[in-house]
Amino acid sequence: MVENLIKKNRSYRRFNEQRKVAPETLKELVSLARYSPSAANRQPLKYIISHEQEKNEKIFPCLSWAGYLENWTGPEPGERPAAYVIILNDNEINQEPEAAKTDVGIAAQSILLGAVRKDLGGCIFGAIDRKKLRQNLDIQDRYDIMNIIALGEPDEKIVLETSESKEDIKYWRDEQGVHHVPKRPLNELILNS
Repeated sequence: MVENLIKKNRSYRRFNEQRKVAPETLKELVSLARYSPSAANRQPLKYIISHEQEKNEKIFPCLSWAGYLENWTGPEPGERPAAYVIILNDNEINQEPEAAKTDVGIAAQSILLGAVRKDLGGCIFGAIDRKKLRQNLDIQDRYDIMNIIALGEPDEKIVLETSESKEDIKYWRDEQGVHHVPKRPLNELILNS
């Protein structure tokens, strides 16, 4: 059921780094993005996949982890992602990176839902040191770095809860390390009911 896939598709930030993600799996996930809709069917998105430790170590320090968890700088060794998918906009196909944002959102969701089906989890990153990443991976200037999806076997429990107030949307961790994610109630979202 789609609802179960979506509820299981959380922003995981701690992984079992020992469970590797095969390059074939990453290619299958990118293929799901390839089948996704694209504005004017331009299909400007390109991808860099990474499952090798050495390459992963060039990506990891370019990411900002969990802004609401002020005293947490990210996962420790052993909890880090086993793989990444970097989503790029090819400026030779689409010279309007703003217009590519819808394509990026659809592609990222397709990748993450596919990952959930394979008992993997992920987290989409927009907070990226793009200059450092471009340098670390020698990414050509023709490509805009849009997002990075960190992937692996989730190694944390995430609980969805209904937000108690309009301001209560910050995720948090309890003493046992359970990650709590408040969601606004449905009646707050639909304006014409």
